[in-house]
Amino acid sequence: QMDILDHLESVIAQRRTASPDESYVAKLHARGLPVIARKLGEEGVEAAVALLSGDDQELVGEAADIVFHLLVALNARGLSLADVRTELARREGVSGIVEKASRGVGQ
Repeated sequence: QMDILDHLESVIAQRRTASPDESYVAKLHARGLPVIARKLGEEGVEAAVALLSGDDQELVGEAADIVFHLLVALNARGLSLADVRTELARREGVSGIVEKASRGVGQ
């Protein structure tokens, strides 16, 4: 059985070329990267709010929204979960402090 994230990624790829009147994914793509970026940011803020003041189910729902919009964003740039998995595997076993320093984060 296909992993749900892999399945969702393939559905997003298929729907990208649908009519924007029939598909939310197609509508996002038609509106462009700035709209996709804004939606991803909004979902991140909503998840942060749910973390602080929502119940568990609200946080889970917002997390699902982030993952969905992140997959849309990756697809829009021609990237995939495989790219993210490769990066996570590269970081495996590396201290978070060392990893961030290697990217110049937090300096």
